[in-house]
Amino acid sequence: MSAALAAAVTSDGEAFQFWVLGTVAVVGALCTVLMRKSVHSALCLAGTMIVLAVFYLANGAYFLGVVQVIVYTGAIMMLFLFVVMLVGVTAADSLKETLKGQRWWAAACGLGFGILLAAGIGNASLKEFAGLGAANSAQGGNVEGIAALIFTKYVFAFEITGALLITAAVGAMVLTHRERTEKAHTQRELAEQRVRRGTQVPPLPAPGVYARHNAVDVAGLLPDGTPAELSVMQTLRKRGQIRDVSGQALADLKALEQRSEERLGRDRDEEEATR
Repeated sequence: MSAALAAAVTSDGEAFQFWVLGTVAVVGALCTVLMRKSVHSALCLAGTMIVLAVFYLANGAYFLGVVQVIVYTGAIMMLFLFVVMLVGVTAADSLKETLKGQRWWAAACGLGFGILLAAGIGNASLKEFAGLGAANSAQGGNVEGIAALIFTKYVFAFEITGALLITAAVGAMVLTHRERTEKAHTQRELAEQRVRRGTQVPPLPAPGVYARHNAVDVAGLLPDGTPAELSVMQTLRKRGQIRDVSGQALADLKALEQRSEERLGRDRDEEEATR
């Protein structure tokens, strides 16, 4: 009787943890949807997943908490974040609808998910709360209890979910694959084309400024201090994501020349004084 009463009563520490972490999770979820940059949305979603992992751990679902951090936050979300950072997706890309009607399908799926979530919360509120400790002790632990449910009661749903994930992965590979209609040019052929055209015979200059920057969004500087247009990607240039450091470099070069002249003048005066 005391165990059931303890499972049904929420302590002050649990309530404080729920309201603090719940607020952080809701704010992170809203920022995921409302942020204009994809990188910021991915970071907010990763933070929300970490908060959910803390919820799992606090409630005794240790296996789900570890899987939430390692698989979802540590692998899937970080992979998504790195891909977004490498590709350079901006808010302007969301205005292009590559698949017709995808916004309506997304709205319908979101509405359906909201209905299922409300039904699940309502069903949970109508039943008596037993607590996760009793469920774990019945099977000998949290991992054993999840394994018993997955491979006995929900084995068909688990297999269907795995088949759907494999189908989604294969479909993504098929959609992103493009058949090459012509033979790829070799490095020798590309070099010969550059020589015949006479536009850019040597290789393209590298981005960044030596000893100062090595980022792809910083144009390399020519000997006169002006930025080299060919050292940065045209995609970044069209998006306006190029950082111009030529003014700072020219100012530093001018200051260096002035210090050199002052140094040479002092050395010359010292030589004349010794004579």
